[in-house]
Amino acid sequence: MKNTFLLLCLFIVAHTIAQTNDEATIRKIYDESLERGKSYSMLEYLTTRIGERLSGSPGAAKAVLWAKQTMEDSGFDSVWLQPVMVPHWVRGQKETGTIRPSKGKPMNVNVCALGGSVGTGPTGLEAQVIEVKKLTDLVELGEKHIKGKIVFFNRPMDPKFISTFDAYSGANDQRHDGPTEAAKYGAVGAIVRSMGSNIETYPHTGSTEYKSGFPKIPAVAISTLHADWLSKALGDDKQLKFYMESHCEILEDAPSFNVVGEIKGSEFPEEIILVGGHLDSWDLAQGAHDDGTGCVQSIEVLRIFNAMGYKPKRTIRCVLFMNEENGLAGGNKYAELAKTNKEKNIAAIESDAGGFTPRGFTIGAKTPAIVKAYINSWKHLLEPYGLTDFSQSGAGADIEPLEAQGTTVISFLPDSQRYFKYHHTAEDTFDKVDKRELELGAASIAALVYLIDRNGLK
Repeated sequence: MKNTFLLLCLFIVAHTIAQTNDEATIRKIYDESLERGKSYSMLEYLTTRIGERLSGSPGAAKAVLWAKQTMEDSGFDSVWLQPVMVPHWVRGQKETGTIRPSKGKPMNVNVCALGGSVGTGPTGLEAQVIEVKKLTDLVELGEKHIKGKIVFFNRPMDPKFISTFDAYSGANDQRHDGPTEAAKYGAVGAIVRSMGSNIETYPHTGSTEYKSGFPKIPAVAISTLHADWLSKALGDDKQLKFYMESHCEILEDAPSFNVVGEIKGSEFPEEIILVGGHLDSWDLAQGAHDDGTGCVQSIEVLRIFNAMGYKPKRTIRCVLFMNEENGLAGGNKYAELAKTNKEKNIAAIESDAGGFTPRGFTIGAKTPAIVKAYINSWKHLLEPYGLTDFSQSGAGADIEPLEAQGTTVISFLPDSQRYFKYHHTAEDTFDKVDKRELELGAASIAALVYLIDRNGLK
């Protein structure tokens, strides 16, 4: 009985000491990020000196070299480039959109080509317009009402969702699949209401995907304000026409790279904890929130550990993926090589939701309940730093392929309310990122990486 009591006392003391050590280390992580952090200066260089980084572009190539040099300068144990072939799409000269009523003056509106779309060519495209809210509306209308027309997909993001990512998911099918679905019924073009949470004058780009066996028709996004204009004009004049002109091209796939760097583990080097973001961005702006912030936060996690003199038990790896925006080639290549090389990525954490105030983390839907419960057992250590939301499922697109290999996939969850004001637009620039919010995010990710490294995953 005395021995049992003694063992229980020793366990309680050891647990208390361990928790005190964890609290102290996490505090040091935040202190390093907030007092001596480098994430903001890294982001400034990436966004203002390099700028847009669409896959296959000169900007993407410069970003790869910058990322490799930055990791090397940050003292990572090893840094390398992972070759990957990526789609190469170019926008060309600025697009034009004009509402042309049957009577009265034309109205110019703001549009941009969707990524991966074919162009109209220099002569443009003019046709009557038919408005729909859902993809199923196309089935009901049929070829009789659609053939030869431009289909206008005008479903707003649902404002009732508290998470704007849920609202985005509920509207995004019209952009991704709408043009091909319209082409099935003979449409000659597509206009898609921008995936924006506010009423704005600037359009949001993003990928559309053509399915084989159907014509590739030109597709543009229209700003939310001008989508409302077009809808009202159609209500008054069913015979109006829309003129659109775009000069985009789909070129041959181009060579590029994921950028990978790591700190080798001291006890379990074969166990990898991955943290990453995507290095590519859309071509309309600087790609600050999407996903420059995720890239610099990921580099900063490893830099913080080096600066603190922390020697991880497990290998901490930073991966900056190429081609998340229009193909996911980088994420798929990483997962393919991880499987081929029999790597053991025990956890992967992605930051691709903007550099806003940290709220928590989402965990992949396939993660076993025991692992989720184990991660949630650390919540009391993270709550003092505003990390309270661990309830949501989901993982970033680049790390999702690792889930099938048994990796616990996690996404950093910042506040979502402003993200879709900037997402895929010309407004996604460095000046829209708050330094303190960015640094808090880097520290938050580093704190979770530390806890996984110290304790492993059940």
